[in-house]
Amino acid sequence: QVQLVESGGGLVQPGASLGLSCAASRSIFSFTTTGWYRQVPGNQSDLVATITVGGITNYADSVKGRFTISRDNANNTVYLQMNSLEPEKTADYCCNAKDRANYWGQGTQVTVSS
Repeated sequence: QVQLVESGGGLVQPGASLGLSCAASRSIFSFTTTGWYRQVPGNQSDLVATITVGGITNYADSVKGRFTISRDNANNTVYLQMNSLEPEKTADYCCNAKDRANYWGQGTQVTVSS
């Protein structure tokens, strides 16, 4: 069974930076795509950023230029660096991985507030 464990969430002030990590229980190269989605209560999960096994990245328009997805293959970890955070980015950030199935982590809460 695949496990995805997120870490790095917390409370930050507007304009601050925060980095999230997602540790997978198997090689991230075994997934076609890994990435991050955000979930606000009452809403569906929205794409934040993804990276394919070939290294192609995709970002939501609202985070382009401020968020960066990256990975550490040796440690089976995917990262999300978030800069210039705004209160509107407050959400539960969930790690996702896809092969023939769709796997989700438990999520890590990010709160942007003064």
